[in-house]
Amino acid sequence: MFMTQATVAKPPIAWPTATFIIFVHLGALLAFLPSMFSWQAVLLALVLHWLTAGIGITLGWHRLVSHRSFQVPKWLEYFLVFCGTLSMQGGPIWWVGLHRHHHLYSDQPNDHHDSRKGFWWSHIEWMFHEVPAEAEIPRFTKDIADDPVYRFLDRYFLPIQVVLAIVLYLWGGWPFVVWGIFVRLVTVYHTTWLVNSATHTFGYRTFETTDHSTNCWWVALLTFGEGWHNNHHAYQYSARHGLQWWELDLTWLTIRFLQLLGLAKKVRLVEAPAASCQD
Repeated sequence: MFMTQATVAKPPIAWPTATFIIFVHLGALLAFLPSMFSWQAVLLALVLHWLTAGIGITLGWHRLVSHRSFQVPKWLEYFLVFCGTLSMQGGPIWWVGLHRHHHLYSDQPNDHHDSRKGFWWSHIEWMFHEVPAEAEIPRFTKDIADDPVYRFLDRYFLPIQVVLAIVLYLWGGWPFVVWGIFVRLVTVYHTTWLVNSATHTFGYRTFETTDHSTNCWWVALLTFGEGWHNNHHAYQYSARHGLQWWELDLTWLTIRFLQLLGLAKKVRLVEAPAASCQD
């Protein structure tokens, strides 16, 4: 599936963000040093990846907070939001605001990662530039903007990551820092970013939406079910993204588990509606 290139001038470079992204990627290269490798460090990175990307971003920031597709006790919501904060993808208010903005203007000129500008723009390049949509974040986050926990995490997500790095260093030395911080962040970044890029480029379309969203099985495997993106854009408030029996959605299974425990309530669900198109 090929996208149309949008001819829109790019905003100025956001040097602090660009510098930080480059720094994290350079730090991850230290994992190739023999002295930085241990199986314990690799296991640590995998567990933290699941905790920050799967539990924090996908379950917490995305399906719970951004779309309110289910409800949990406040203590659990704060825990999930904290896990998302460890992903270093900005603060929760910033992330949720831009995500809601994306859904309203998906693949339109004011979509900050408009896929019509090309795969790499929607994947990573947009973050190297200033984001005009940030000015509209207050409009999209009225439900969380005054919450003191959200405000704290939104303001101090970087110092929190530094504290985590210190804890990992005291626990397992530099290998734990390299794998638990740098390698993990790079992995979290690129798997998450594939939802912005690959699932607006590759795969099939079950529903006729106004954007270029697609369902991509391999992105779904990498992102705990987020790759069923066309389904999500068609029914963005559904807690379940994999609408067919063969569309594996690990995050939906997690929500079902929380539901069985009595922790997830008012679960909003679309049960495999009739498809309106196939590409």
